[in-house]
Order: sequence, then structure tokens, then C-alpha cells
Amino acid sequence: MRRPIIAGNWKMNNTIAETRKLINELKPLVKDAKCDVVICTPFTSLAAAIEETKGTNIKVGAQNVHWAEKGAFTGEISAKMLLELGVEYVIIGHSERRQYFGETDQSVNARVKAALAASLKVILCIGETLDEREKGLIEEVLVRQTTEALKGIDKAQLEDIIIAYEPVWAIGTGKTATSKDANDSIKIVRDTVAKLYDEEAAQKIRIQYGGSMNPSNASELMAMPEIDGGLIGGASLKAEDFAKVVNY
Repeated sequence: MRRPIIAGNWKMNNTIAETRKLINELKPLVKDAKCDVVICTPFTSLAAAIEETKGTNIKVGAQNVHWAEKGAFTGEISAKMLLELGVEYVIIGHSERRQYFGETDQSVNARVKAALAASLKVILCIGETLDEREKGLIEEVLVRQTTEALKGIDKAQLEDIIIAYEPVWAIGTGKTATSKDANDSIKIVRDTVAKLYDEEAAQKIRIQYGGSMNPSNASELMAMPEIDGGLIGGASLKAEDFAKVVNY
């Protein structure tokens, strides 16, 4: 039985003061959660988030990591730096990183390897654009992104990877894939993992849905057999909304 995981991606939102306030509102609301709870804050708020979540069931993640241990990479953050802060999770390959900052399947793979080497848990994002969906390329895109992202990753390392399927057209738009569509797409990803590794690996790996999951649709989406959690955007910025998703 795969343990569900609900992660909030705060994106470029919340100052340190706002981070402390939101976490303290959230703590009592999710303390009895029957799933893993993660919040991924901006880099500037990570230290405060780790401080505020000490002794709670809330884990902290970063929103990206560089593939190099150190060097001339202005504006980047290494896995070692995140680890030193006490970060446990990191989002890699989010569609906004791919769309706005030129990240590729190859750079995503390099970042995944760096994160795993530092014992960080990875939330690996994949998903098709509206154009790719309308052209009937969903399976092709998901198979390619999954295969490329996991190149050179051992089966044992999959224990530290959560895959987040996020149809790009449903992120921040209010549009959501139907629960059946989301389930079918995640099944493609799981089948790809089975082909790359084996059926055991495919059944163990947790795959989230990320694409406007919110309090009103969380229960329906989480009832689907292939969906093991959610990567929550907008709804994670309000304690009450995020708690409703966590306690679906």
C-alpha cells in the first residue's frame, strides 16, 4: 500500500514573516494527517520553515537544485547547501522551470542525480502542454520525460523519488484534468517505470497529480487507484485550503 503524499509548492510567494504565519496556522490543522505532508518554500524562507516545523509532521522542500556540487553558477543552489539547512525534499523539473528557464529533460536528469547523491528526496515533475495534448502526444511526452529523467538511476534510488504528473495546461488555470484522465495519464507513467525497471518498482513508486488540485476535487482525485497524492499550487498558500486537501 503506497502512503499518500501531499506537497505544497509555494512558488515565488511568501516572505519569511508570511512563511512563519502560514506554517503556524497550518500546524494544528494537519497534525493528524494520514499522509506525508510537505511544503516547498522559496529559498529565502527555507531556514524559517525548518525552524517552524521542528517537532511536527510537516516536512520542508526546496523548489529546485543545481546539478553541480559548487562552482561558477550565479543564482543557483547546490544539494549540499539545502542539506545543511535541513531540507528533505526538492522539486525538480517543474513545468515553469522548463517553460520559463529553459530546463530540459537532460538538465532535469542531472539535477535528480545530484539531489539523490546528497540523500534528498525528489519530487520529479512531468506533464504535457495543451498543444501536445491536442495533438494526441500525451503518451509520447510522458514516456519520454519519465525515461530521460530516470536515466542512470538505480532501482533502489526510486525509493527517494516521487513523480508528479502535472498537465501544464491545468497549472494555475483553474482547469483540471478529469479524475479519469489524470488516472489514465498516471497509469502511463507507472507502466513506463515498469518497463524501465520492473513491476515491483512501478507498484512502489508514488505518483502525485499536480494541476489545480484543491479542496473541492481532492477527494475525487485521491480516490483513483493510480493517484498517490498531490502537488498543490494555489491552494497551498491558504492554511485552511491546504489542510482540507491534506485531510481529504
